[in-house]
Amino acid sequence: MKTKILLVAVLIAIYSLPSKAQFVVSDPLNLAQGIINTTKQIIETSTTAKNMVSNFKETVKIYDQGKKYYDALKSVNNLIKDARKVQQTILLIGEISDVYVNSFQKMMRDENYTVEELGAIAFGYTKLLEESNNVLKEMKDVVNITTLSMTDKERIDVIDRCYNSAKKYRNLVTYYTNKNISVSYLRSKKKNDTSRVLALYGSSNEKYW
Repeated sequence: MKTKILLVAVLIAIYSLPSKAQFVVSDPLNLAQGIINTTKQIIETSTTAKNMVSNFKETVKIYDQGKKYYDALKSVNNLIKDARKVQQTILLIGEISDVYVNSFQKMMRDENYTVEELGAIAFGYTKLLEESNNVLKEMKDVVNITTLSMTDKERIDVIDRCYNSAKKYRNLVTYYTNKNISVSYLRSKKKNDTSRVLALYGSSNEKYW
């Protein structure tokens, strides 16, 4: 709930900034709320469910329901630079959910991982998603009642910092995914069975090894 309220406040602040820094679309607020609510639900589900398989099925269900918000916000193009940074920050957090769900679905079908390893991998994804979601809390500096005297530059600096942090976490999730897949590839190589792993994850640019 705090995250949702924070996001609403941030987007309201963007609306209230001078016209040069406003959203110029009809309703990005609900789209952004949908993305953050989805990631929050994924985090809650991933940390409370007891059975990993049923847990992840629920995670996929939440992700599929929330993906409409991610796709819709991603398609918004008529934003000015400052507002676009806010949009991109939110999208980066949505992208982390995207990488997690799509990659882990493949890992669940990969016989090179034990159940315990899959549980540890899922935990790692959840922690990275949780940390990236916390980036949005920093945006409250833009609208906090004690910072109403912030200059435009200070507000933009906050947005830039949040964007860079979200991008860092997205890159970490990509790296984490590739490193985990590389473990499967090396195990398959020992069994002379790399073709199956390449078929499962793809072989573009040999990015896993």
